[in-house]
Amino acid sequence: MSLILVNLIDGLVTGLLLFMLSSGLTLIFSMMGVLNFAHASFYMLGAYFGYQISTYVGFWPGLVIGPVLVGVIGALIERYGLRRVHQYGHVPELIFTFGLALLIEEVVQFFWGKGQIAFNVPESLKFALFTISGNAIPAYKVFMIFCSMGIFLVLLYILTRTRVGMVIQAALSYPNTVEALGHNVPMVFMGVFGVGTALAGIAGVIAGPTVGVFPGMAIQLGSIVFVTIVVGGLGSLWGALVASLLIGWITNFAAAYSFRFSTIFEWLGLERPANMAESLLRDAWTLTFPQIGPILPYLLMILILVLRPYGLFGKREV
Repeated sequence: MSLILVNLIDGLVTGLLLFMLSSGLTLIFSMMGVLNFAHASFYMLGAYFGYQISTYVGFWPGLVIGPVLVGVIGALIERYGLRRVHQYGHVPELIFTFGLALLIEEVVQFFWGKGQIAFNVPESLKFALFTISGNAIPAYKVFMIFCSMGIFLVLLYILTRTRVGMVIQAALSYPNTVEALGHNVPMVFMGVFGVGTALAGIAGVIAGPTVGVFPGMAIQLGSIVFVTIVVGGLGSLWGALVASLLIGWITNFAAAYSFRFSTIFEWLGLERPANMAESLLRDAWTLTFPQIGPILPYLLMILILVLRPYGLFGKREV
């Protein structure tokens, strides 16, 4: 039972970290209709900025200043780059953001090198908050959980309960009408893109002390964040949260239990092949959950696309 509780907490931390990253992409897509391939690169940039600032003024100022810098850079990229490409359709947008991801990675390697950088947990959170049957739960993990839930509640409130949220959502569907009412629609889109990239920056700063800071951070989570928004539904904030939690728990529980698939085959009455070298099932008999854990989110995405093409909470088909 204690192992289940520990894995529930670890899966919650993993899932909410993934939500912090995917929430910005969800915001950008739902408001602007732009699939930003460079989103994970802004996450990486936030981690590097947070690390660099923390070496001078500490972790907490870095947690604030780093994402702000990422958001400003994102807003400028939208204003002077993406806005010019947007008028030509989605394919040029994808090419632009893909090239941007490669550029950011090269810039990071130029300034900080190709090795991993030690980004330490702040001293004020470097202790075990509580234990479960001898398993210590660090205070920093609990801090990550509260940050993620705070981001979700703030975004949900702004988008559904405030005038700013209504203007943002209306600007996507009825840009001419919103502009006629006196709102600066291009400025709204620039702000949304900046906030979305800043959210990725927050995820990077918070994740840095736990996953490490290195140039491959973007590649490590770049594909899984798109899996998350596809499973949850493109443009759905609730969908991004639920999908992130599902993926976090699936991957953590799969890594924690060394369950062999041969047990299932034997329960079904299948006999172990006599000549394993010539059998098509030779690999399946030796598979364990930890081995297939990394591909489970992609299998979940395929299942969702087959049964519900618009995702768990989405309204547009992928």
